Amino acid sequence: MSRPRNLLPRLMRNAFPPHLGAVAGADTIVHCATTNGAADVAVTRTLVDAARRAGTPHLVFISIVGVDRIPLGYYRAKLAAERVVEDAGLGWTILRATQFHDLVARLCRVQRRSPVTVSPAGTSIQPIDVRDVAARLVELATGPPAGRVPDLGGPEARDARDLARAYLRATGRRRAVVPVRFPGAVAAAYRRGHHLTVPRPGTTFEEFLAERPQARRRCLRWPRAGGAARVRRLPHASEHAARRGVR
Repeated sequence: MSRPRNLLPRLMRNAFPPHLGAVAGADTIVHCATTNGAADVAVTRTLVDAARRAGTPHLVFISIVGVDRIPLGYYRAKLAAERVVEDAGLGWTILRATQFHDLVARLCRVQRRSPVTVSPAGTSIQPIDVRDVAARLVELATGPPAGRVPDLGGPEARDARDLARAYLRATGRRRAVVPVRFPGAVAAAYRRGHHLTVPRPGTTFEEFLAERPQARRRCLRWPRAGGAARVRRLPHASEHAARRGVR
């Protein structure tokens, strides 16, 4: 599931009637759209205003583990958006999840032309498959408002260097992985593990990488605010195996 960087949702425009049309009659609204920045707060506020005008829907919001403990600008915006949801006067549910497998792979992929792959020293990452997050969101969206539910984490919290090596093996690249101790409060918060939570069963990073050729051809798109997202469910690894007669 990718999150487009230049996503300025129509929700930020001032025409409320289209927004009302988008949410009218909805029993539940799952808010997944992001601007990858501070504008998330304004987008969420506009969505909440439209939802209140349309009725009393259940508002489900996806956030990130550690937004209240890691001083990253984007995380501060996510935390502020959570507050908007909590103060909306509607039934609400907030799920925080750890980083997606896609993000870890992307951080390695952008270094593909470098002679070495850099990883943050002393930092563990707990990546999760987007399908595992989507399945949990469906459960929450079809249930009653639950407030802040337990955080959702990937099956393994692993050293960033180990994940980088797994990516290089899967892509057939041979190069050194160099751990770098980044300065600053944000890097320190990551080293302390403020972005981690209790592991839960799910798709591992290696399983995600094994499916990568299929994922490139049939990827999920992050919802574009102001218009319905086209979402196609990706087959899980177990489904691929079943089709081949493997148990």
